[in-house]
Amino acid sequence: MILKNFKELLKCSLESIYPETETDSFFFLLIDEYLDLQRIDFTLNPDFLITKSKLQILNNALEKLKNEEPIQYIIGKTEFYGYPFLVDNNTLIPRPETEELVEWVIFEATKFSSKNSLKILDIGTGTGCIPISIAKKLPNASITSIDVSPHALKIAKKNAELNNVKINFIEADILKTVTLPEKFDIIVSNPPYVRELEKKEIQNNVLQNEPHLALFVSNENPLIFYEKIADLATQHLSKNGLLFFEINQYLGKETQHLLEKKQFINIELKKDLFKNYRMIKSSRS
Repeated sequence: MILKNFKELLKCSLESIYPETETDSFFFLLIDEYLDLQRIDFTLNPDFLITKSKLQILNNALEKLKNEEPIQYIIGKTEFYGYPFLVDNNTLIPRPETEELVEWVIFEATKFSSKNSLKILDIGTGTGCIPISIAKKLPNASITSIDVSPHALKIAKKNAELNNVKINFIEADILKTVTLPEKFDIIVSNPPYVRELEKKEIQNNVLQNEPHLALFVSNENPLIFYEKIADLATQHLSKNGLLFFEINQYLGKETQHLLEKKQFINIELKKDLFKNYRMIKSSRS
């Protein structure tokens, strides 16, 4: 089969599931991964002949896409904040709004008088996208990262090596954690925050593939992770230290009130590029 015919096959096979812009993106990701071809190669040589063995690999990937498996899991990697990250179905696929959280953390970190020796804690690391991206921009910071999943930590460690940064990874269930290893200048977390009632809003490719442990919380206690982390932060943030969260866009005010109740100050809710409240920052006096 020639390249342009595979592109048409992919488009026709997926048009009832995905918009054309997305199927185009899938096509170019697949030919980059499996054929080492770029967009310009397709433009210059649309009649490129795909070998039988490579076509089988591409067709297998197409079948997975038809079953709504995320393209990132199929090729085993993604990009976040301009850096490469390995992913599998033990980790959430990093989202663009989390890049905005990272950008905010880095911006605020540069204001610290002790920025050359900052101690930063990330809770719920997943792929390691948050601490690794911060480490790339703040190479002198000492960064610790916690996750409950040994499988996620295995991927995160590989990603730290891939991006040539040093992170202190710890396997722990934050809900059962009584104390943290030391005091930190910044604590950041993107914890589970999607309520069970919001499952109907989640796309099938996410709902059927990404780890529910990292996504969902009960309807009755949706801020359970925020409350626990805030409690730990009251004891383990340094003077003028900062606490950052990615948040449920529907629970911004509730998250703010929780932090106010726990005596945090300078609380700031921040909107993402889609104009949803998805981040919050607070500090300890």
